[in-house]
Amino acid sequence: MGKIKPEIRKSYLLDKYVIITPNRADRPRDIKEETIVKRVKSCFFCPKNINQANVVDRLPASGNSKNWQVLAIKNIFPAVEISNKKAYGQQEVIIETPIHTRQLADLTENQIAEVLRMYIRRTETIAKNKKIKYILCFKNQGSKAGASIIHAHSQIFATAIIPPELAEEERAVKNYRAKTGHCPYCDIIKKEIRGKRKIFADKFIAAFAPYASEYHYEAWIFPKRHLDNITLLNADEIKSLAKALKMILTKMKSLNLSFNYFLHNSVFDKSQHLYLKIQPRDSVWAGVELGSGIVINSVSPEEAAKYLKS
Repeated sequence: MGKIKPEIRKSYLLDKYVIITPNRADRPRDIKEETIVKRVKSCFFCPKNINQANVVDRLPASGNSKNWQVLAIKNIFPAVEISNKKAYGQQEVIIETPIHTRQLADLTENQIAEVLRMYIRRTETIAKNKKIKYILCFKNQGSKAGASIIHAHSQIFATAIIPPELAEEERAVKNYRAKTGHCPYCDIIKKEIRGKRKIFADKFIAAFAPYASEYHYEAWIFPKRHLDNITLLNADEIKSLAKALKMILTKMKSLNLSFNYFLHNSVFDKSQHLYLKIQPRDSVWAGVELGSGIVINSVSPEEAAKYLKS
């Protein structure tokens, strides 16, 4: 088979471009990078080390109200704080399991669903503050993704400002709606689950590799129902989302990939369509990406989807 020619692809809504170059994966290398994890202190997130004064919410372990399955605590090194007018906001840490040796991918679907329920509970609570306009639920796993503690955890970051890229996406969504009368992501979901980039779909949830993937094995997960924030998910949607998330993260674990995932929520924008982006950090953005803003991706989303659903 001959070489596959590179292809420039534009993102669905934003003016962002990716060059899909499958052949670059075979280019010569004389550098091998290894991630070495060495713990320098005892784990702050193991149950015996939790400062109870920092706990803001808990979900009990099944059948045992004394022990917790998911814990929400204050971030004791926050970038934003309610008390800081110059950097107003709120940050919390979600400890996903009391068991130190388990990753999120190792948890059962029901346990992952409990993590999602904690995101819902904390989003509902934080959104009551009328000064907050943006809430981000996110996870960094692995040193390449910015994780500083190995114990399975994610975070919630809330501010009084809307990030510029999200504001640009909101404008693009509203322009699309004005022209077509449809939500663009509702249309994208219908198209993608019929094609080669589909990873998972059931009655409630759809997952696919985006057409202009910026990262190797990138995946997006959507509720099929048009919902503008995570608090509106019903029990069936939470269960299906947990199933899709476990499936994808299990495959990423098998590749030993660091990754970030995140859920955006612009508090007052009812036109947005909720989705979870999973972005592995296998590839390194270098001169082209940093200089031009155009991303080079050597794993096509079609190949990524084929692997993630296998």
